[in-house]
Parts: sequence; C-alpha cells; structure tokens
Amino acid sequence: MQHLDLQVVRQALKWSVAGQRVWLCTVLFTYGSAPRAPGSLLAVNDSGQWVGSLSGGCVEDDFLERVADGEFAEPVVVVRYGDGSDTRSNIRLPCGGILDVLVENLPSDCDVQAHLRELESALLGQRRLLREVSLADGARRLSDDHSHGPRVERDAASVHLRVGAAQRLLLAGYSSVAHFCAEFGKGLGFEVILCDPREEALDGVVLDGIEIRRELPSIFIANGGCHADTAVVALTHDPKIDDLAMLEAVRTEAFYIGVMGSRTTSQKRRERLSRIGGLNETELARIHAPIGLNLGSKTPAEIALAVLADILRTRSGIAREHL
Repeated sequence: MQHLDLQVVRQALKWSVAGQRVWLCTVLFTYGSAPRAPGSLLAVNDSGQWVGSLSGGCVEDDFLERVADGEFAEPVVVVRYGDGSDTRSNIRLPCGGILDVLVENLPSDCDVQAHLRELESALLGQRRLLREVSLADGARRLSDDHSHGPRVERDAASVHLRVGAAQRLLLAGYSSVAHFCAEFGKGLGFEVILCDPREEALDGVVLDGIEIRRELPSIFIANGGCHADTAVVALTHDPKIDDLAMLEAVRTEAFYIGVMGSRTTSQKRRERLSRIGGLNETELARIHAPIGLNLGSKTPAEIALAVLADILRTRSGIAREHL
C-alpha cells in the first residue's frame, strides 16, 4: 500500500466525522497500461473536495463531474473506464488502458467511521485485514488476513480487498544522501520518517511532507517504528546512529535494512555488530552493506537513487544477479 492510501483513509474519516458523505473509490482491476495499481484509493466528499488518485487526472475529473451531477447515489457500483462501455462517460485513458473502479457511497455514521478507523490501523501496520464488500448492497465486513493472496479478488457477489501497512521509509539520521532519499521516497509513495537527535544536523533542514523526529532512530525502532513494509536506511557515517539503528532494525520484520559505507567500512561494521552487538550471521546477512545497487553513483542524488532502486528491487523480490 502507498502512503497516499493512508492519507485518503485519514481524510475520509475526518470528513465523515464532520458530517459529510464520502465516496470511497478503489481501483479493482487494470487492463493494459494503467498508472495506479489495484487497491489504490481516492475519496470525494459531498462538497467536491477529493484526495488520492485513480489514474493521474482524466478519470478523477470525470468522476468529480458525475458526483456533482448526482450520480453514484446507490450504496455501491463498479465503474469501468477506458473501453467506452459506460455510456455516461467517454473517457479514454491516454495510456490505452482499462480501469475498473469500486465506488462506495458512505453515509456519515458511526459504523462507517469505525470501519475507516480499522482501515487506518491496518495501513499503520497494526494488523492485516481482509475487507469484503457486497456488490448487491454495499455491506462491509472486516476480518483478520492471515494469507498472502492478491490485493484484490472479485466474484459475482462481492469484492475482497487486502489491506496492509502503507510502505514506510525510515531514514536513520540526516545527511545530504538522506535528503535526496526522503524526496525520492516520497515521490515513490513511501511514508517517509527521518529520525535524528542532532540539532546541528537538522538546523535549517526543510523537507515538505516528511515526518522529522528528533530522537535516536534506534529508540524509534525499538518503540515499534518498523513493520513488515518498512525499509530502514542509515546514511550518516556516525556509528552512534548507524550501528545502533542496525542493531534494532534486525530485530524487526523490516523488509530492507541497509547502511552506507565502503566495503572496508562495512566489513569493520559487521565485526563491531558481531562482537559488541552480538548479532549472528543470519542477522548480519539481513543488512545491505554497502547499500544500494552498483550504478557507479558519485553524487548524493546518485547514491540516493541507487539506494531507492535497491529497495524497490528487494520489495519486488528480484535477486541482484537477475538485474
């Protein structure tokens, strides 16, 4: 899940609590080229305000016009964009794809708000949920998800949506490389959190849309700052920050753990983490060091690009030797 989806659910909850009706839209299936993956969210309130994305512009504009015209009054409907089958819309996606969208008409009531709060907790990594929506009447049901199936499944009667944690990028300490990692990570849909207790390092730092916590990243991690969809990267060359972050990160379910440094520096760090931190070979093997793909990177931006590329490779389950 992307951090944008967490923003959608949070805003939908705020609108509902304020007494506004909300249309919650979920990408069900894409055919051909499409800019947003199944499970992606968009929410619209009865004032025409919206948050999220379905396609990158054209579908959103059409949808907002149709809501303003009084369409989608039913509790639930599936809308198809891109193939001309919907006579009420002549939208053709520029990429030539086809998009199926689940549209739920959510009244402002306690049941809806409780449902949205459960979705928020799942996106924050507190649990994994299987969300079932009846296509006949829009009835919603949540259950714990212990499987690892596709994000969206559909049969004749209902849609099943898996909701897990929004992907998170935890930056252990600030540096010029971390700055670019934060910006790239945000653009890729990560919830980006930067932890650094050093006031002098953060002096004058401006990162819009990035959560900055003035504490040791190791403390944030130890207090539950990582879940299975978290990437932890340490990019400071300060052992007090980098090494401690690694010691805590390997005890979590984080899918990517990496630390910057040369091969010589990385080997010395492994020896320290083994000797002083007590990490075994299995734990040490989880740490990507040197961090990032070998792209011949020299500048901070190039190094950050190599780091994010390696994170995406790992998340996609692609082995380095297959690149």
